[in-house]
Amino acid sequence: MTINHQEIELIDSFEQIAVEIHPAAKEGSQAVAQQIAALIREKQAANEPCVLGLATGSTPKYLYTELVRLHKEEGLSFKNVVTFNLDEYYPIEPDALQSYNRFMKEHLFNHVDIPEGNYHIPDGTVPKEKIKAYCEAYERKIEEVGGIDVQILGIGNNGHIGFNEPGSNINSHTRLITLDNTTRLANAYEFPNMSQVPRLAITMGISSIMRAKRVILMAWGSHKAKIVRRSVEGHSTDQVPASLLQQHPNCQFVIDEQAAQELTRYKEPWLTGDCEWTPKLIRKAVTSLALKLNKSILMLTDRDYNENGLNDLVVQYGSAYELNIEQFNGIRDTITGWPGGKPGANLPNHPERSEPASKRVLIFSPHPDDDIISMGGTFIRLHEQGHDVHVAYQTSGNIAVTDEFVLRFIDFAVGFDKMFEIDSNKSSKVLEEAKAFLKIKKPSQKDTPEIRAIKGLIRRCEAKATCRYVGVEDNAHFLNLPFYETGLVEKKPMGEEDIQITVDLLQKLKPQQIYCAGDLADPHGTHKVCLDIIFAALERLKNEDWIKDCWVWLYKGAWQEWDIHEIEMAVPMSPDQVMQKRLGIFIHQSQKDVVPFQGTDLREFWQRAEDRNANTAELYDKLGLQKYAAMEAFVRYHFL
Repeated sequence: MTINHQEIELIDSFEQIAVEIHPAAKEGSQAVAQQIAALIREKQAANEPCVLGLATGSTPKYLYTELVRLHKEEGLSFKNVVTFNLDEYYPIEPDALQSYNRFMKEHLFNHVDIPEGNYHIPDGTVPKEKIKAYCEAYERKIEEVGGIDVQILGIGNNGHIGFNEPGSNINSHTRLITLDNTTRLANAYEFPNMSQVPRLAITMGISSIMRAKRVILMAWGSHKAKIVRRSVEGHSTDQVPASLLQQHPNCQFVIDEQAAQELTRYKEPWLTGDCEWTPKLIRKAVTSLALKLNKSILMLTDRDYNENGLNDLVVQYGSAYELNIEQFNGIRDTITGWPGGKPGANLPNHPERSEPASKRVLIFSPHPDDDIISMGGTFIRLHEQGHDVHVAYQTSGNIAVTDEFVLRFIDFAVGFDKMFEIDSNKSSKVLEEAKAFLKIKKPSQKDTPEIRAIKGLIRRCEAKATCRYVGVEDNAHFLNLPFYETGLVEKKPMGEEDIQITVDLLQKLKPQQIYCAGDLADPHGTHKVCLDIIFAALERLKNEDWIKDCWVWLYKGAWQEWDIHEIEMAVPMSPDQVMQKRLGIFIHQSQKDVVPFQGTDLREFWQRAEDRNANTAELYDKLGLQKYAAMEAFVRYHFL
């Protein structure tokens, strides 16, 4: 999409805060890091301190990684930097795994030359009766160094900045607050379960943030898109604390393309001025209009297009009728009951090739249940239609097994040995030691390697049982990619070994069709790393003869679905097939009823999957296509 000067002026009429959009979080974070580095050097030249307000959570991780790189590789010194962190859980020990004190040291302070006395993080151990005086002293420290030069922010799904929840007054100062339940749910991925997420936090107030000379709010991912739009384009209201930044004289949002999807310039660019009408944008415009007016595509009229800023399309096609027919047929052709291609059929508009009739298919599953949750109906159908289906489980998924579930299996294993008088002293000793550790394990304590291995084995057995249920038991591949094996929610970046393991499997199988998770809304970040590893492996193999005949399809996970205009292959399911998929998901008993680290969605995975698949089918029905019980959706990735 190209934007001219008139379009920029129209964008400004929608966006009340300056917005800078980057392709992805990494590029956006690097841009912010360069701005901070320039300010630090400018202050150094003037022999002045550079005062930064810092945030925690997943949003600023790339930013801190880049600042550390600039220090180590380009000599950026932090000796004149003074920092104040936005917030901290309360109560919490500074060395707890979830402590923001620990977070900042691990991600930034321990890797640069900032003097220890120059960084300030709210203390989660201050006695409650002393909190008010402590918060007032925190504010005075900021004033004594001349105020914050640049305040870095993230944004919560409910619009909170820092831990200033909806309803926080614009004049609020640093204080102890009660966390909104949606915030606790969003942060639950950091804790073993919801009951251990703190209910209180110390946070700088909105007034404290507004006094910063400059504010940069960063937001990454499609799950932040709606709240970004409300903050930037909606009314300034304390019900969306981030929207109050519209009143700041020097505020900028730095976001990625996923977080920008709900902004008018992305969602309805035709309203911001002239735009380049690509086939994808035309489909987006037509489907959006049909759903907005609650009409099927074939019922849209010239007047509908004209009254909704889409007159250009009617002019281009000559009439709404011609436009409607083209788009209806295009969406109709995405529907297929033959995800591996229909053998012997000449269907030029079919999503997949007819030949070879029997394909070797490789499904990459980031966690041991993503295959059945995300594309279980397609998985089963591919096997039933005669394709050689393999599944590669990329990670062990061990952190998502509760301690109680481990104890249940330990009791079974020890009891089994005793019942049949099996002499297995060594294994019994390991199991008893694991059981003893779990009894005294602290909420913030990392599992031992033995317990992580037990948890991984539980999930591996469930994955094998799923493959057995589908009929491909011998085609399960457990990659156990090293990046995942930290024992913590926080993972390592992808490494050479991760890529090579994936390359080796691809070379061994030489698949004609690959499925992988394109779901970047996974709160753990695991799906994103797994996808990057696959892309890196495909890049290395792109000159191989076999890969020229390999097609890659991306599916979404339990967290979200492709937008209707993006879908290139939709595989329908009958009510019986929906039930068949549900029973396959039920095999993963360790993930049923209570799911650790589940994020903001309290539904079980089978419920999320069924609701998502039913909603996709409903959208097709609303557009005037065939009505099915459910649909699984895919987008093709062109890597050559």
